[in-house]
This record gives sequence, C-alpha cells and structure tokens, in this order.
Amino acid sequence: MEYIATELQGAFIIEPKVINDDRGYFFEAWKKEEFEKHVGKVDFIQDNESKSSYGVLRGLHYQKGDSSQAKLVRVVKGKVLDVAVDMRRSSPTFGKYVAVELSEENKRQLFVPRGFAHGFLVLSPEAIFNYKVDNGYSPQDEVCIRWNDETLGIKWPIEYDKIITSPKDLKGKSLNEVEGF
Repeated sequence: MEYIATELQGAFIIEPKVINDDRGYFFEAWKKEEFEKHVGKVDFIQDNESKSSYGVLRGLHYQKGDSSQAKLVRVVKGKVLDVAVDMRRSSPTFGKYVAVELSEENKRQLFVPRGFAHGFLVLSPEAIFNYKVDNGYSPQDEVCIRWNDETLGIKWPIEYDKIITSPKDLKGKSLNEVEGF
C-alpha cells in the first residue's frame, strides 16, 4: 500500500496495491503492521457500514474529549467525495480541510485522525461506505458542523439544492460556534 500524507498532519490517503486477473481482483484493505509503520498505532474497535443514495451528505461530525474517534474510511460500492476538517485549535491547519474522491474503482482509503471532523457526499446512484473506528459512538459528545459553512468553504461538486441531509445535520453549527481540540 502507498501512504500519501496530506497537507493536514496525521491525515493520510491510502492506495492499496490491487491485483487484477480474469477472476476479478484482490487487495489488502488493512494490515496492522504496515499501517502502524506509516500512520502510528491505532486500536480500531469497530467496523461500520452505511448505504446512501445520490446527493446524501453525511456530516460534518466529530466527537469531543475522550470520545474522540479516529476513522479509516473507504467505499465498497459507488463513489463519494470524502472530507476531513482539522479541528485542532493548536494546529497551523485548524479549519482547513482535505477532500478526496473515494470509489469502488480507485479503492482509496482516507485515514481521519482524532481531532478532525468528517463527512462525505455521495456522487454515484448509490454508495456503500465502510469505516473502522477506534472509539464507540457517544451521542452526548457528538458535534455537527454545517456542511456549507462559509468559513470552511468546502467545494461540494453538486448543486446545493440536490444535497440531502438528516434533520440533525441541518442543525449543524458554524466552525466559529463549536469547540475544537
């Protein structure tokens, strides 16, 4: 696998070595020893999966304090624009984001470290999204930033009136209203 550091310290794009033949393909999606060599020790405790249709935007979410989560995300089916936002106030890249297209074709993954908000927008008719986390879900510690916050200025590649979000995400706050790390 190739581990590509992003401009946000700790966030990596991971490109697997895919072996294709007439039967299909094979690749290692995660290998502990290799991951720790490039990224560091992360004790993943749970795998999650979601299915969404075109235009669904999930995020931007993070959990604060001891409930913070690191995530390793990938798309099994379809295509998404995946976004991670640096929420570490002491970081020189606080409030900056990295956006990467994850798809069943490119098989890329994004490692989102603790201290980052995360979200994704579905660009295909349907997407199955898979992610590992290193901490459980804590609803009382969850924070939601508005996906269209002007301070962040994320360039979502579809028309805003076609974006579908949850009622919770519609109540997201601006970057300036939430606490960081």
